[in-house]
Amino acid sequence: MVIYQVDAFTDKIFRGNPAGVCILKEQADEKWMQEVAMEMNLSETAFLQRQGDGFHLRWFTPETEVDLCGHATLASSHILWETGVLQMDQEAVFYTMSGRISAKKDRDTIVLNFPLEEEHPVETPDILKLALKVPILYTGKNRIDYLVLVDDENTVRSLRPELEVLKNLGTRGVIVTSCSNNPEVDFVSRYFAPGAGIPEDPVTGSAHCCLGPFWSKRLGKNKMNALQVSKRGGTLKVTIDSNRVYIAGKAVTVFRADMG
Repeated sequence: MVIYQVDAFTDKIFRGNPAGVCILKEQADEKWMQEVAMEMNLSETAFLQRQGDGFHLRWFTPETEVDLCGHATLASSHILWETGVLQMDQEAVFYTMSGRISAKKDRDTIVLNFPLEEEHPVETPDILKLALKVPILYTGKNRIDYLVLVDDENTVRSLRPELEVLKNLGTRGVIVTSCSNNPEVDFVSRYFAPGAGIPEDPVTGSAHCCLGPFWSKRLGKNKMNALQVSKRGGTLKVTIDSNRVYIAGKAVTVFRADMG
């Protein structure tokens, strides 16, 4: 069994978001996959197995399975093309807990085709107020996460949330976002999911299924440049089209290893 580590949403090693990718020859035991993800100790490890015209895809954090993950899907697509499992002009099709998703190669960039995960306005939970300790301009929620709007990029960058408090939030995590100070970037964000075993995720593709439509309405545009301002950082190009969001980024393989 071979496992790969890929840095996603970057073209530089040790940047972006690292993901594990394991291509299975046969169905694997769920407990074993969870243990592999715990051993890899990355925000997500992806497991793929051939299914019809595509691949059955599951994502595990070190502590639990998740419904949707962008960076590990991008990493999985990258490995399928890099290892020759798929030809460069072939679409990567995945069947997941969030339905059918896919990826295409566009020169040196990978474009993910994901579902929109729009938020709706909610009253700000006391847990968020206690954990974030910053003025909150707006709070929204979708089936996966809370989304919090703050005043500017400096607030997003300097945020030091109480992670133990956030564990009691009741969702996978919280997205914190604002407009960008850089005219070439439309919005910035950070993502925290300590309840899922991810204190802070470096670059979160699935969060942009929510951020995309949120900022599209406010900025009046369907194509946007996004920056996740975590310590490692990562860049994404986000396009809204009907009920889909297209998230584009790059990836680089860090290593491959044989598992005993």
